[in-house]
Amino acid sequence: MSISKKRISVIGSGSWATAIVKILHDTQEEVGWYVREKKIIEYILEHKHNPSYTSSVSFDVSKLKLSNNINDVVENSDILIFVIPSTYLKSWLSPLTVSLNNKLVVSAIKGIVPQDDCTIAEFFNKNYNVPFDRIGVISGPSHAEEVALERLSYLTFTCKTADNATELATFFDTHYIKTNISTDIYGVEYAAVLKNIYAIATGIAHGLNYGDNFLSVLVCNSQYEIEKFLNKTYPDKRKQSTSPYLGDLLVTTYSQFSRNRTFGTMIGKGYSVKSALLEMNMVAEGYNASKCIREINRNFNVDMPIAEAVYNILYENISPAIEMKLLTSKLQ
Repeated sequence: MSISKKRISVIGSGSWATAIVKILHDTQEEVGWYVREKKIIEYILEHKHNPSYTSSVSFDVSKLKLSNNINDVVENSDILIFVIPSTYLKSWLSPLTVSLNNKLVVSAIKGIVPQDDCTIAEFFNKNYNVPFDRIGVISGPSHAEEVALERLSYLTFTCKTADNATELATFFDTHYIKTNISTDIYGVEYAAVLKNIYAIATGIAHGLNYGDNFLSVLVCNSQYEIEKFLNKTYPDKRKQSTSPYLGDLLVTTYSQFSRNRTFGTMIGKGYSVKSALLEMNMVAEGYNASKCIREINRNFNVDMPIAEAVYNILYENISPAIEMKLLTSKLQ
């Protein structure tokens, strides 16, 4: 089957899901879109944009195949792009009865599944028997808000084989998206998980009025921790100075659009964790990731003082000011 004839669908209705639908809407004749709430589907059909997220994106609804029946969407798709906060992945998939085995399952979720302590690729492999050679990952430094504005962004498409990654990238070939390919599923996914933790750290430091000089040291040390973790847990010939690793870390730690940095800034300014989570209208993936990574690291004992500091602040109720002060003596 040729690339142009393959049926592609997006599962999710948040800001990044809407941005991905926008890209595919610009490159494909038809895009499947699973949205759980019927009222949101009705709104999109009438007003031609998502009422809650990335509402500046206007759609030609004749090109959208919207449905709130996940089994219908999966049944009528060859490629499925999952863009659901990792916290809610299991509940969104609970009605699913159609097999995923003959699909290319793609994760655009930069998170880790709570309780399972595994990435999205690992989750689909373990729970839905999807072989790793039928799994893809979309990553890279890209905020939905800038994609919506068609500001130039770089996405990395990762599959076990370069051929699948190249094919997947073809769907996103637009004037505002540059594509790269990779076969490092493990590294790309875990780097995307870890960078959210470090974005919370930079937000906390910013909220405590640490300046740019310190933040640059904090981000540099964060990249070092990511490298140590990846090299210890799954050694590979990966170039971690490239965009899906370092680039994604930089945009998440510095950008005004970063929800994890925003969450951290609120914590640094004195919000309780509960209050900050309630006030956020989007999920900060780094919150759950902090606890999950700590559990995973019990088996590897990688020295990760920044990640440990974030965990202590979020889960052990240690004062952000005290914890960040202690952290300053551990950085290089």
